[in-house]
Amino acid sequence: MADVKKQATREAYGEALAEIGAKYENLIVLDADLSGATKTSVFKKQYPERFFNCGIAEQNLVGVATGLTAAGKLVFCSSFAMFAAGRAYEIVRNAVGYPHFNVKIAATHAGLSVGEDGATHQCNEDIALMRTIPGMTILSPADGNEAKACVRAAAEFYGPVYLRFGRAACPMIFDDNYEIEIGKGVQLKDGKDVTIIATGIMVSMALEAAEQLKAEGIDARVINIHTIKPLDKELVVKAAKETGAVVTAEEHSVIGGLGGAVCETLAAECPVPVQMVGVEDKFGTSGPANEVLAKYGLTTENIVAKAKLAISKK
Repeated sequence: MADVKKQATREAYGEALAEIGAKYENLIVLDADLSGATKTSVFKKQYPERFFNCGIAEQNLVGVATGLTAAGKLVFCSSFAMFAAGRAYEIVRNAVGYPHFNVKIAATHAGLSVGEDGATHQCNEDIALMRTIPGMTILSPADGNEAKACVRAAAEFYGPVYLRFGRAACPMIFDDNYEIEIGKGVQLKDGKDVTIIATGIMVSMALEAAEQLKAEGIDARVINIHTIKPLDKELVVKAAKETGAVVTAEEHSVIGGLGGAVCETLAAECPVPVQMVGVEDKFGTSGPANEVLAKYGLTTENIVAKAKLAISKK
């Protein structure tokens, strides 16, 4: 896929903030001394009077965001996922979630593809943490255009939102005019033998896996889940009923993420064999992003293997 256009979703996030800055004059962007990495620097350059660096103090970052929101501002606050979801969890829970404030937490550098930053910065637990907060909406885009669409949708949506962005460039799937509806998944490919439900950077791998399975006579359906919470249960159950086997794929722990959300739904409404592609209850390790992803089985080949295993258990 060397000839396919690629963009990191964190880069698209920065561009999207700058694009919506004129529309929302009450938009304030906060960062935790990482604006170059989170790409909020793009907004800062265009709207310096509406950008504030809260320093390396992520709990304070979220606290400032809640105060500004209570004063009528639309606030996006950013840091790495490990800090925005991990270090600031209690403040996110009690100061944002509990009063249901309209704060947008935009977390970059999520998952294993942080690569050389190593295990301490490879956050594979953030979706699980955010899923436990009542009323929290979780958006996980598959490419740059979907990332921009998620930012636009989050700005229009009232309530706390956790947006999950990655460091590494990933293939572009959607066109420039693409929009999302929060709470609705997107079927990218029809199929009758197995359903692959993917989110984030794993969506492009799911599409590649479907092509490999097709060459072997297996018809795979592919669903993109950009909203992990609330999950599009109707779409998930329909696919499970029609194909009879499911594979989930995510750059996150298999505990508490997309796979968990899908299994919770199907166990209650349509029990079918489910196989998960994700991080298997382990910490990450330092190394080039592609090598780290491969080491932990976040590959097209593993999706293919798990699809065949799910089908065999029908």
